[in-house]
Amino acid sequence: MKRQPNSVRSGLLASAALAIVLATGPALAQDKPAGHGDTPAAAYEPSMTTLGQIKVEIPGRRADDPVMTADEFQRGAQIYFERCAGCHGVLRKGATGKALTPDITRPLGYEHLHNFITYGSPAGMPNWGTSGELSEADIDLMARYVLMEPPAPPEFGMPEMKASWKVLVKPEDRPTSKMNDIDIDNIFSVTLRDSGQVALIDGKTYDIHAIIDTGYAVHISRISASGRYLLVIGRDAKVNMIDLWMETPGTVAEIKIGSEARSVETSKFEGYEDRYAIAGAYWPPQYVIMDGDTLEPLKIVSTRGNIYDEQTYHPEPRVASILASHYNPEFIVNVKETGKILLVDYSDLKNLKTTEIEAERFLHDGGLDSTHRYFLVAANARNKIAVVDTKEGKLTALIDTEGQTPHPGRGANFTHPVFGPVWATSHLGDESVALIGTDPEGHPDNAWKLLDSFYALGGGSLFIKTHPNSNHLYVDATLNPDAETSASVAVFKIDEMTADADPDYVTLPIGEWAGIADGQPRVVQPEFNKEGTEVWFSVWNAKDKESALVVVDDKTLELKKVIKDPRLITPTGKFNVYNTRGDVY
Repeated sequence: MKRQPNSVRSGLLASAALAIVLATGPALAQDKPAGHGDTPAAAYEPSMTTLGQIKVEIPGRRADDPVMTADEFQRGAQIYFERCAGCHGVLRKGATGKALTPDITRPLGYEHLHNFITYGSPAGMPNWGTSGELSEADIDLMARYVLMEPPAPPEFGMPEMKASWKVLVKPEDRPTSKMNDIDIDNIFSVTLRDSGQVALIDGKTYDIHAIIDTGYAVHISRISASGRYLLVIGRDAKVNMIDLWMETPGTVAEIKIGSEARSVETSKFEGYEDRYAIAGAYWPPQYVIMDGDTLEPLKIVSTRGNIYDEQTYHPEPRVASILASHYNPEFIVNVKETGKILLVDYSDLKNLKTTEIEAERFLHDGGLDSTHRYFLVAANARNKIAVVDTKEGKLTALIDTEGQTPHPGRGANFTHPVFGPVWATSHLGDESVALIGTDPEGHPDNAWKLLDSFYALGGGSLFIKTHPNSNHLYVDATLNPDAETSASVAVFKIDEMTADADPDYVTLPIGEWAGIADGQPRVVQPEFNKEGTEVWFSVWNAKDKESALVVVDDKTLELKKVIKDPRLITPTGKFNVYNTRGDVY
């Protein structure tokens, strides 16, 4: 396996004094101890959520509780839900970050907690104080807050879902055929993170066909099996169903399925196309199966239960990614904290059957191999990839990526000149790219093994991408602390890869090509058009500054188009309808 020396990696990761916060954009760090909280992984999980707006009460007081007013406790809960819950869990039971329950925090004491919040840690805790993200008063407040029992946000069940559910255009009132001349297969659904919208942009003309109001910070866009409906889910757990057949595409149904969420999907198995949709929540920890035409909630299932290896109860196992099986009428539901992959059979909701696969803790994102039979998902806090045979319904392998915090998105499938078919992931915590063999029939000696590991631009990668019609592998470095690195992309030539040498890459200065003078824009998520001839990049700037989309010719790697519009506020994820519907990546 190829690796840069640790000293080189450390230099790459600490090359600029920046503390990146996903919710608010880049923030310049002030003086702080070297190595404290300035790595890419430190900036990954924190995110603004609507949990911070929920009114909470102080749990039963104890005589030794710190002095804290009700208003201070509410403020502490808001900061915690917005900044900390992504890593440490809503109930502070721990996930990517350590547990912060009073039995742990009280022995540490106020001074230790105050310093830890201020300076962060080399393990990934952001330096909230020295970065300027939290004031001294806020740090004092949070050091006291985590000494107290955590509050639990309210549950969100069927009554709450039904109250939020709206059918804006009934199925019988919708078009019976496509009412526009849009090439729907080549539409990009682009998340406009901080404006709470998605933009539908034409993959050929680059025109914006519609800007649609959604939930806050859409995490993912998925396409129904027929290609008619676009479903998006915000981090505030709001799902929008958008009808792409309408003269001007727009929302026809919506629902909130919780207080915080990340995943949505539709049924794809033959005979069940467009029949069901599913969404998974971070809070409450549950998933809901909905009617595919109206989003009416039909079945809510809690994911609370025992951690697979310790066999201890966890009150907050969050639902991460969800995919639809191509081989069975099943949804693949990944439960983060318990390390379980659930194959949920939707053929009979009344008598629901679920296959529970023990995989690895802290499951996050993943995708299918090129045959769509095998599902590969990152247990990113354990640096492993779990492989599931969706046809047979069982775990195939657990593979150590030898990198820090794999974050594949959907991953990238291609045929390596030596190894044969592989699936690739990049990493948040270091600059490595890992290749895993995926062809048990044609290349059995290589199947489900880490075949190669080589370095790209630097740590902080969120997405890796290729296309069946492309000879290139693209790797971003969005959360890298160096401004130039985070605004660039590494591109590898697939046909020049070997088994015994690190492949060379070229660096595309996407941020420079965007021509944005103000701010520190970051480049995120390569996404191909339906033909695989162009690759699009989001140039993501602060919400009060100019952002852009940059389109590159895949054959020549030359700039083809810069898309700018005042309405393109904080563009991040992009999802081409054709590629997303067909799981082409």
